[in-house]
Order: sequence, then structure tokens, then C-alpha cells
Amino acid sequence: MAQSQCVEVPRNFVLLEELDEGIQGGGGGKVSWGLENQCDSSLTYWRGTIIGPAKTKFENRIYTLRVTCGEDYPKKPPSIRFLTRINLTQVSSAGELDKSFLVNWKKEKRIKHVLTEIRNFMCEKNNAKLSQPPEGSSY
Repeated sequence: MAQSQCVEVPRNFVLLEELDEGIQGGGGGKVSWGLENQCDSSLTYWRGTIIGPAKTKFENRIYTLRVTCGEDYPKKPPSIRFLTRINLTQVSSAGELDKSFLVNWKKEKRIKHVLTEIRNFMCEKNNAKLSQPPEGSSY
């Protein structure tokens, strides 16, 4: 009986697929992502954007984040830092997303998933009503 073999897709192939999906608008108009610098051949530094969800204090705001995909990505989650100031549980005073937010990371997840999860987190009761810094302020 043949054993099934699991083929591991190289990091850069995964990231190139993510880049392609981001360019094609795969976030449904609610989240977006792309390389921070188009010359980044290591595919490490990304910019993410989250449109604030309706009926929350985040509504009508655009949040920009820096997503860093290390050498072990997607086996290990990216690090996330907001560039736009935000008052959100699990985000530090320097804009860094707490590692515990990604504790259930699976290598099948992608940048799109993280951005969508953060956006959904904004809708949670304890976050949706938090007062926010002045619009347009950054870290």
C-alpha cells in the first residue's frame, strides 16, 4: 500500500499566489494587501488595508498595516503592526498586534485571512464601541 506524501509548497510560491490574489482584489473591497515595495524580491514586507466595518467606531475609516512574512511563513504567522492609530484590544500602544491573536495559526492561512479576522474582531462587542484616535493619525 502506497503511503501518501505531503508536498510542501515553497514559501515564495505561496507568497506569489497571495500577491496575485491581492492584485486581483481578492479581499472583496473590505481588505486589501500587496507588497510594500515592488522591488522586494524576498516577498517579506507587505501593506495591508482594512476598511472599518459598518455600525462600529471604525466605520468609514481606512486602516493601514505592515505585514512582515518571515522566513518560516506560512508555517509561522506573519507579524502585524498597524500604521494607522487604532484603539483595539490586542493591539499595543505602538500598534503591534499581540502574538496571542494568531495563536491558532495554521500554515493554510494567508494574509487575507489575518486581515479579515482583524476586521471581524473590530465588530466584537468589546471593540465595536471603543473610542478611536483622531482620524488620519498614525504611529
